[in-house]
Amino acid sequence: MRSIRGGKNMWLVFALLSAVFAAATAILAKIGIQSMDSNLATAIRTVVVLIMAWGIVFMTGAQCNIPNITAKSWIFLILSGIATGFSWLFYFKALQLGDASKVVPIDKFSVVISMVLAFIILKEAVTTKTVVGGILITLGTLVMVL
Repeated sequence: MRSIRGGKNMWLVFALLSAVFAAATAILAKIGIQSMDSNLATAIRTVVVLIMAWGIVFMTGAQCNIPNITAKSWIFLILSGIATGFSWLFYFKALQLGDASKVVPIDKFSVVISMVLAFIILKEAVTTKTVVGGILITLGTLVMVL
């Protein structure tokens, strides 16, 4: 593995941070939605994410790039936002109704679904390693929820 200090593997650092914060999200959300409507909880969370994201955009000066966004990017980012919205709504409802220890592994099964979609839509290479990994994730998910 190449040195992370060199910046070539910074994606790995960010991916690990994403996993840590996703784990915190599940636990904090489960505690937060115990006595409220899951849709309202999702809306509150979304406002917080919106404020944080735009705050970072303005702090880094990235808002200057808005005019350069292509129509294709707008369409796919909007579709991604809609998918995210549905994902969060269903996730919060599932967390409200079920155990986090069972909801989270099923939610993370999205890894396998994303891999399959990457193979089909993005034409990414199907390797033995990714297939075996996907099978193991699938089996692990089944073991955790059964």
